[in-house]
Amino acid sequence: MGVKNEATRRLGITHPIVQGPFGGGLSTAKLAATVSNLGGLGSFGAHTLRPDQFEAIASEIRALTTKPFALNLWVSDHDEGGLRIDQEEFDRIFGIFAPYFRELGLEKPAIPELYHQRFHQQIDALVEAAPPAFSFVFGIPSPAILAKCRQKSIATIGAATSIAEAEALDAAGVDLIVATGFEAGGHRPSFLARAEDSLMGTFALTQLVSRRVKAPVIAAGGIADGRGIRAALTLGAQAAQIGAAFLACEESGTTPEHRAVLFSGQARHTALTRSFSRRLARGVRNRWVEEMAARSAELPPFPIQSWFVSQLRPAAIKAGRTDLVSLWGGQIAPNLRHRKAADLMRSLIGEMVELEPAL
Repeated sequence: MGVKNEATRRLGITHPIVQGPFGGGLSTAKLAATVSNLGGLGSFGAHTLRPDQFEAIASEIRALTTKPFALNLWVSDHDEGGLRIDQEEFDRIFGIFAPYFRELGLEKPAIPELYHQRFHQQIDALVEAAPPAFSFVFGIPSPAILAKCRQKSIATIGAATSIAEAEALDAAGVDLIVATGFEAGGHRPSFLARAEDSLMGTFALTQLVSRRVKAPVIAAGGIADGRGIRAALTLGAQAAQIGAAFLACEESGTTPEHRAVLFSGQARHTALTRSFSRRLARGVRNRWVEEMAARSAELPPFPIQSWFVSQLRPAAIKAGRTDLVSLWGGQIAPNLRHRKAADLMRSLIGEMVELEPAL
């Protein structure tokens, strides 16, 4: 038994469940395929991939599933001042992070040629790879890109944090719209106003957006079980996107230490922070979040900030240092129960069926 509505029809899925896309190495082909094989929409966050890697990841997922899946990109690939800096500014920024480099036994890095992959090159590679769905955050692709996706029968899924953003996505002809509330873990994908000025709860946003757009709405944020999915559907969504619950599964690209934090009492304490990428995101509080808060005015724009953090991350992970890495997770994390994606999917589906007669 599944749910038949416009969202599941457009995505070609049985159950109204979308796995949140995780960037920065947290997504895996195995996780996406597991969700897709069980009737949901598996997703792979690809915003850090080089253009020449898209065909390979699409092929890897296709080798594991014949069902629909999504690749996800960040439309806006830099903030003002984030494309390039001179040596003097690079040295100033390094001074902020130098104590952490020393603590982890790392040398000062050289200025890179590129701080982040460019969207206009990535999207060409994504369209060529032709995933069944293309989800995106931090903006709206150009009409030409959306037209190419339609020509290749690629469903488009845009993310909104406000009524205005949802209406803009709808006017652009995007196939589905994710209404993402401030409860959600990871980045706040605002693009028409500051993220701090676009902090609306999932269920309020879902009700407001679903009455004002033609495209089917996917609710995201604060949903980790069948009750949450059913609540979203009752309030006007046609599917639910689930992040932290899938991030905590063994099939994801998270470290064992990160997963342990999500299942611990520490997960009760999340914060919205700009300390990792300079874009607002929700994760579990740790030393890095607290110490960077005191220096927020000195931090460089995205993606320069995230590049410096990425230079520290491998050594911190190798040392098991959860105090110095991002621990993405939403406010619903204390309710997480499942450690395997298949178990989570079966539980979500079963709970929806059990709750259906009561609604």
